Amino acid sequence: MGSISDILARAQARAQQVNLPYHGALTPQEAQILVTLAPQAKLVDVRARAEWDLTGVIPGSVQVEWQTYPGWHLNPYFAQQLKQLVDHEALAMFICRSGGRSHKAAEAAAQAGFLECYNILEGFEGDRDKVTQQRNINGWKKAGLPWVQS
Repeated sequence: MGSISDILARAQARAQQVNLPYHGALTPQEAQILVTLAPQAKLVDVRARAEWDLTGVIPGSVQVEWQTYPGWHLNPYFAQQLKQLVDHEALAMFICRSGGRSHKAAEAAAQAGFLECYNILEGFEGDRDKVTQQRNINGWKKAGLPWVQS
């Protein structure tokens, strides 16, 4: 899969192709390699607490809700909580269920002064299968990457 610099270069190229407002977009596999090879990197899970409880978490990840459940209201303290848990100079990788909220969280973190923000494509549970409507076609879990039930 490559070195840290190779992975980040691919992620940054993806971001440039679609003009993302943050450093890059990583596959789940690339994010796992970065977690392993770059100990200063932080994987930030921005799903709601209910999702962590019901579908599991990634060992070693930092949890900061982007939206709260029930009601799916934006967390007004997101940037403040993130700053308490993640160094603004650290490589910060954001993950949610399927990549949408983590995109918004990476954008907000970049605007809040975090220097290296990356979205993890496909998310924890992945995209929906068009036939079954189940989230089982890609994502962190489907790739067989580490996670535990809370």
